[in-house]
Amino acid sequence: MEYNRAAVVIPVYNHEQKVAEVVREAMRLLLPIYVVDDGSTDGTYERIKDIPGITLLRHEKNLGKGAALMTGFAAAAPTAEWAVTIDADGQHHPEDAWNLFGAVEQGTRPIVIGCRQGMDHDHVPLASRFGRGFSNFWVRMSGGPVLTDSQSGFRLYPLPEMLYLPVEARRFQFEVEVLARAGWIGIPVLEAPVGVTYAPKKERISHYRGFVDFFRNAATFSRLIVLRWFILPFIRFEG
Repeated sequence: MEYNRAAVVIPVYNHEQKVAEVVREAMRLLLPIYVVDDGSTDGTYERIKDIPGITLLRHEKNLGKGAALMTGFAAAAPTAEWAVTIDADGQHHPEDAWNLFGAVEQGTRPIVIGCRQGMDHDHVPLASRFGRGFSNFWVRMSGGPVLTDSQSGFRLYPLPEMLYLPVEARRFQFEVEVLARAGWIGIPVLEAPVGVTYAPKKERISHYRGFVDFFRNAATFSRLIVLRWFILPFIRFEG
């Protein structure tokens, strides 16, 4: 693939402690950077507003990670054919983007997920370890690909395909729904190894909201399963 046709999209919501560091590390890739501030209420905007050479986009209120990604994709698509997505909490190593690029074979346009290594270690939050296995299982049950890290936010997406994929979720659930829908229409989904760094518990910022997000996840997977196995087959048959 042509690396000069890629851009970096960083969605951020209340990560004032890490976001500037993440942006500066991502700039070493020498690619256009699109940072989407999804209605942050802390000092996130102040930390990044004066960083030269980036495109800073803002939502007036928090719309969700999926909405922030779509805003970034739309901004990048006129000049980029690929988007690397990097979380703003500092867990990803931006230089590992080269592993994602390297997984793309000439003439193909897959989604490439950064499969985080060492996720079975004790320092990794239990919720993250459990959530990964839970998500992997239900992505597959929804008709998506067999994966080992369907929750990783470090990804390479083909553009403009992602803008036209009819993903309904606009919060964290976007990242699993996009995988299921990609599988339905034959967009390949690959994985490539990447490192991960989790901050000490006292410094860790998580926007996962227990029961609220659990039920949102369950609702998303239920909708996908019904659509994939009980509705789409009949639509195709009638067509």
